[in-house]
Amino acid sequence: MAIGNIIRRDGGPGKAVAVWRWSRRAVLASTALLVAVGSGVAPARAEYPEKIIKIVVPFAAGGGTDIVARTTAQEIQTDLGKPVIIENKPGAGTIIGTQTVATSEPDGYSLLMATFAHAVNPSLYNKLPFDPHKDFAAVSLIARSFNVVVVNPASKINSIPDLIAEAKAKPGKLNFGTFGIGTSAHLAGELFNAMANVKMTAIPYKGAAPAISDLLGGQIDVMFTTVASAASLVAAGQLRALAVTSAERSAAFPQLPTVAEAGVPGYAAESWYGLYAPAKTPAAVIARLNQAVAKAVQSGGFKQLATNEGLIMVGSAPQELDRYVAQEEERWRKLVKDANIEVQ
Repeated sequence: MAIGNIIRRDGGPGKAVAVWRWSRRAVLASTALLVAVGSGVAPARAEYPEKIIKIVVPFAAGGGTDIVARTTAQEIQTDLGKPVIIENKPGAGTIIGTQTVATSEPDGYSLLMATFAHAVNPSLYNKLPFDPHKDFAAVSLIARSFNVVVVNPASKINSIPDLIAEAKAKPGKLNFGTFGIGTSAHLAGELFNAMANVKMTAIPYKGAAPAISDLLGGQIDVMFTTVASAASLVAAGQLRALAVTSAERSAAFPQLPTVAEAGVPGYAAESWYGLYAPAKTPAAVIARLNQAVAKAVQSGGFKQLATNEGLIMVGSAPQELDRYVAQEEERWRKLVKDANIEVQ
């Protein structure tokens, strides 16, 4: 706090005394610090963020969630003024990556890009190593998405009514590929079974790529797959799209009907992307992150994603994410129970 010193010779040649010169501001600041320490009041914290922020993605790199997370990171770091990096921690149906954030310091520097599984896992597993409600603080519902019902172009199934008729004619014989038990591709198909009163058999795969490979090869009959995994193949004529699983038609596939309007009234199955922080993260930090996300979803990067991935951009308040996920959890819990779906 001293702004300099002067050397004064005193007491004769060769003797010097250093005299510190203090500014009035430095004296006042020093006094305030001593008063704060003496009273037990901690000095004010520096404004968030002060260092690199990490977003944990509970899936491998390259998938839809990873793409959304990286776009989010790229956009919010500009607003926040600090780097935002991605850490991919796949495994155990998103549980490994999710637990990492649940047990992180609640300081806003470790975040989770949660998806459909966050609302479904409580119904699939008897016990989770975290509480999806108590261990997390909602930041924002970033976007919602949907799946596309696709078949091999050589298939005689050309529409949702055709799919229903074929499934009813061959109970249990028609099969649909999934990305694993409890994934959006799986539960969208099980919801179709329940609401169309048919019985198709789910065939689990370790991801979208091997499932689509078998669909292209004719080993499975149909998929309720993500837009990201199907769009280019549909455009190239390698897959035939029958409908979208959203409640309304999509600008990404304006020519496709919804499953509901094509023959299964009331049907709707969505995926989503939401940002969470650990529980007890300061409200001011949550508010700052929410502000950055709300700005990010209006960016050119996200507009491009909306076109390519069929996303519906949201950028909600934290309480809206809590409300939405609670509704999704309740909805899928009933289906999981009714369909006797179990994790092997």
